[in-house]
Order: sequence, then structure tokens, then C-alpha cells
Amino acid sequence: MKQSIYLETSVVGAYLDNGEPFRRDLTIRWWEHEMAEYRAVISPLVVRELERVSEPHRTGYLKLVESLEAVELADEAAILAEGYIARGIFHRKYIADALHTAIASVHKIDYLVTWNFGHLANVRRQARIRLFNTTAGFFVPMIVTPEFLVSEATEKVKEF
Repeated sequence: MKQSIYLETSVVGAYLDNGEPFRRDLTIRWWEHEMAEYRAVISPLVVRELERVSEPHRTGYLKLVESLEAVELADEAAILAEGYIARGIFHRKYIADALHTAIASVHKIDYLVTWNFGHLANVRRQARIRLFNTTAGFFVPMIVTPEFLVSEATEKVKEF
């Protein structure tokens, strides 16, 4: 059985981001050569965020995710996200980040994949999420950047 990954919007955004060549190149290489090894999912929240991007990128982003499985934005995830905010794990203005985390938790997704270091791929916040989820009886996804999912074979390709 494949491990599951939840692709947060910043990973999709990195695929076409000419301003961050390292992230873009690593994301493209990982997406095209290794993502198929996982059960990759997104949520309606990811699609909504991508729909707000201006052209010419919006169409490209939506095309990238159109074949991916979409998990629902369950009421339980909304309640969990509110719990994160109530406990100060996320500030209310970052409700989308709280929701991404809650969706991955409720759907028991192994990895939440993000390039968002400020609000998601942050060890202090991850520790607080882990404590809260464990205490509340929710699954705790690992929050990682695509770098952490790159296999040795892809690393060898990068060297050449």
C-alpha cells in the first residue's frame, strides 16, 4: 500500500515559480519522477487557492492538479482547525494553513508536503500540532518539504 501525501498549495505553486529556481527544479524533478510512488491528494481548499492565482499561472496550476485525488473538507477538519486557532497554534489570519493541517490529520495522510516554512514546515509549530492532535486523538501527519521525499536515485540524477 502506498504512503499518502497531501499537497499543500505552495508545492503546486513551486512547480511554475521562476523566482525560486531551486524549489522549482526540485519540485518538478520530484513531481515527475517520484510522486507516483505515493497516493497524492489535494483538497477543495487547494483548488480554491489556485483559482485565485492570476493568469497565466492559474490555468497551469489547475491542470497540474486536475488528475489528483481530492479529499473532502470535512466538518471535523473545520472543527480541528478552529481548535488550532483557539490554542494559538495558528493565528486566525492563517486559517488556510490550519485547515490544510486539519484536512491531512482527519484523512490520516502520512505526509503534508509544503514549501511554507513560516507556518507549516516549522519545528516549533509541528511540535504544538503533534501535542494537540495526540491529546485530542487525531492522527499526526509528518509535515515535510519535497526535499524530504527525494529518493537516492533522484539525488544521483541531480548530481549530473
